[in-house]
Amino acid sequence: MNRIIKSMKSVPLLLLGLFLTKGAHAQQQQLTLKQALNYAVNNSENIRKARLDIDGGRFKTQEIRSQALPQLSANGSLTYNPIIGQLVIGDQSFQLGKHWNANGGVQLSQQLFNQQVFTGLQAAKRSESYYNLNADLTEEQIIEQVANTYYQVLVNRERMKVINTNIKNIKVVEDIIGNQYKNGLARKIDVDRIKVNLTNMESQQEQTTNAVTQLENQLKFFMGMPVNTLIDLPSTELSEVTTLPALTDSVSVAERTEIRLLDVQRDLLSLQRKAYVAEFYPTLSLTGNISYTGQSDKFDLFKKNSSAFWYDASAIGLSLRIPIFNGFATRARIKQADVDIKKADEDRRQTTNALNLDYENAKIQLRNSIATINAQRENVTLAEEIYRSTQNNYNNGLAALTDLLDTENALTEAQNSFTQALLSYKIAEIQLIKSNGNIKSLLQ
Repeated sequence: MNRIIKSMKSVPLLLLGLFLTKGAHAQQQQLTLKQALNYAVNNSENIRKARLDIDGGRFKTQEIRSQALPQLSANGSLTYNPIIGQLVIGDQSFQLGKHWNANGGVQLSQQLFNQQVFTGLQAAKRSESYYNLNADLTEEQIIEQVANTYYQVLVNRERMKVINTNIKNIKVVEDIIGNQYKNGLARKIDVDRIKVNLTNMESQQEQTTNAVTQLENQLKFFMGMPVNTLIDLPSTELSEVTTLPALTDSVSVAERTEIRLLDVQRDLLSLQRKAYVAEFYPTLSLTGNISYTGQSDKFDLFKKNSSAFWYDASAIGLSLRIPIFNGFATRARIKQADVDIKKADEDRRQTTNALNLDYENAKIQLRNSIATINAQRENVTLAEEIYRSTQNNYNNGLAALTDLLDTENALTEAQNSFTQALLSYKIAEIQLIKSNGNIKSLLQ
């Protein structure tokens, strides 16, 4: 039943993928932030590779576990001795064997005590947790990356709207000045200045268009989507902000994926040290073999009425190995492991401090952004009023062209500052959500 439910949940994403991967002539599909993030989680190459690492870790555990299981092998040989050695006893010699020899057997070995193998099993099992956490971290990083790029696309599209509106307004003024110049009511320098301003604005339009295209391609790349896919991001995703979210003085980072991953890495280093220490321990294994051997002077070993002599043999024993001295190599490896563990502790402290820094910076950025948003919202309204008033005065001959261009530039700057403040807020908001360990809530 759970498998059926999971399959049903994946249907919308599959359908979304089909819609989004149509050819260049396909109609653009609106892609919300939630849809983009879910698509990325299911199609990002980095996430897929991280999930493959989970499978690889599980197979690695199976490989190491095999060392603690019985080892069984079979062997066989066929030998021809052109010249047979002699055993001399006194004045007599005896032939050692026959010209043709055949042998087949089975060998068995079983580890009874090997601390290195047992420690390796613990490490392999722990490494599975490492790969799972690494996949979670990769997924969180892709979500953050896609979300940030998504908002960058939206902000640059808003800038494009501002530029398009300004170009439209400049062309209106250009027509007015052109008519005035023809009637001797305007100067040539005014015509040239408005042309220069229009050319600069059209150049900004081209640059911004290219920037939007590049960001969209980057967004699709991060999502694991073909870059030739046509997408459209609804502008409503870049909603205005008026109030701050609830902020706390501090946040616990102990359950952050980054910290948990470092904890697992330290555990693995500790197990590595334990494996080095185990080199001092003796090892004990059980061995056994059985073989069947045939000898003959003719190559008739396998014939029914052979002249070969066949006999079998078997043995069972214990193999004990006691390390005594290896030139202090094991002690050096243990000391190196101690250094690695201390470095891991320092990495954890540094990462903890960095995560707290990110949270504090995100709070500061949110406060700064909300203040800038509120100020720029009023500034845009005021700049629009000034521009309309100046434009009206200019049309009535009460204002100079310089005043009109200055107010137009001020309006453009205010509008761009407003959208930039929105972007800064959204990125800080994503960082704050990540700092709380809830980055995956953006998927819901």
